[in-house]
Formats: sequence, structure tokens, C-alpha cells
Amino acid sequence: MNIHLLTIDPQKDFCDDPKGKNPGTGALFVPGAEQDMDNLSVMINTYGNRIDDIHCTLDSHHPLHIAHPIFWKNAAGQHPNPFTVITYEDVLNGVWMATNPAMQQWALTYTKSLKDNGRYALCIWPPHCLIGTNGAAVTDCVNTALRNWAEKYFAIVNYWTKGSNIKTEHYSVVKADVIDPNDDINTGINTKLIEALLTADKILIAGEALSHCVANTVTDIADAFGDDSYVKKLVLLEDCTSAIPGFEAQVNKFLTDMKARGMEVAKSTNFFA
Repeated sequence: MNIHLLTIDPQKDFCDDPKGKNPGTGALFVPGAEQDMDNLSVMINTYGNRIDDIHCTLDSHHPLHIAHPIFWKNAAGQHPNPFTVITYEDVLNGVWMATNPAMQQWALTYTKSLKDNGRYALCIWPPHCLIGTNGAAVTDCVNTALRNWAEKYFAIVNYWTKGSNIKTEHYSVVKADVIDPNDDINTGINTKLIEALLTADKILIAGEALSHCVANTVTDIADAFGDDSYVKKLVLLEDCTSAIPGFEAQVNKFLTDMKARGMEVAKSTNFFA
């Protein structure tokens, strides 16, 4: 059986407790992520000989980004606090506006597109996974496991970056939430990844956060396959992923929908048993 592992954003800003041993990371820490990544690294170290290919996605942001506070201001010139939700109506009515007036029309277009696609309203996040910072690095235990796997089996981990376009959120590695018409290369469909995954018999899925980047990536992979008979390739490792608190409804809907389409759910400790 040809088995691929897809680990989504196993990075320090998501996976390292900011009160733990790596101060300066954990900007958007997902509760449970440290144990998830420990479980994942144990699985890679134990069953690496049965994993044929590994794909690792990396959130990669600039400080200036449409989902970071600096992009927005209110009439008083104040930036929104992290976890503020900005709707199309907020932008239309001047509750929030682009800090740079040249971006105001895109702000309207973007939030309207988010409303129409029905996934999420725009949520302002703490600046995280900033390019070149320690928080953007793969968390230590997984990084070590990936390097050991690559050296032991003379293989290459395929790294896929996302999120460097400042005009759109990029939860899914398959495509941005709203495709920038001037940057289809970075925000359009990631056909190379889909083609690679189609060669697998099973695709093990781990990473953070289940409520956002994992859910969107898995849904987009299933849609890109174009045939739900292929969705049975997908195996969500439930002990290797956690959700951002407050998004339980989205997680439940994702799990219900994808299991109905054929996605399997398993634990890292028993998939290979």
C-alpha cells in the first residue's frame, strides 16, 4: 500500500505553548497541539518504513496581512484586537476600513467574497508564522522526526508554503479562501499537490488547526479529486490534530460531512497495527 502523510502547519506558533520551553513562539497556540505533535513524531519514528511520501504545509505570513490587526483601522484610527470578526457589512458601513486607502476596494471585494463562499467571516488573528521568525519553524519533535525519516530512507519531505499573499487568507494549501486575480500562481489551485496525492492509496492527515487549516485543506482536497470514490484515501489522525476553541460547530460539520463522503478517522497508534 502506497501511504502518504500530509501534516498541516506543524509550526511553533501553533504547536508550542507560549508558557512552555520556547518563549517567543506560540503566537496562535492551539490547545492540545503539543500532545498532537508528540503523537505524530512517535508515529513517524515508529512506522516511517511504511510511509512512502511526506507532505508538510507551512503557514508563511508577512506582518502586513489582511487577517492581521495592522491591515485594518476604525474611525478613531485604532486597529482591531485579535479575534475580532470583520464582516462585509462592517466594511460597507465604515465600522472597519483598510489602513491603506488604496486597499479599501479590495477590502470590500474580499469580505463580500467571504460572505458569498459561506466558510468563515474574516477573523483577525494575532500575527503568526511570520516569515523568517522562529514561530514559523516546524515544532522541534516533528522537525527531528521528519529529518530522521528523510535521512534514514534517503527521501525528501515535500514542503508546501501558503499565506504569503497579503490580500487573502490561505487556510487550505489547495487554494486561498479568495483567489487573488493578480496572483493565481500563489493563490490558485495547487494542482501539483493534488496530482501527488492521487498516487497514494491512503493519505494520513495530521496538523493544526482542525477547525481551520486542516478542515479547509481536507475539504478542498476532496473537492479537487472530483470523485468521492477517491475520498476513501483520506484518513484523519484524530490524536494528531486539535481545534481552536470556539469553533466546535465548524469542526462537527466538517467531520460529519467528510465522513459521509468516505473519509476515515483513526488514531496514529492503531492505523498501522
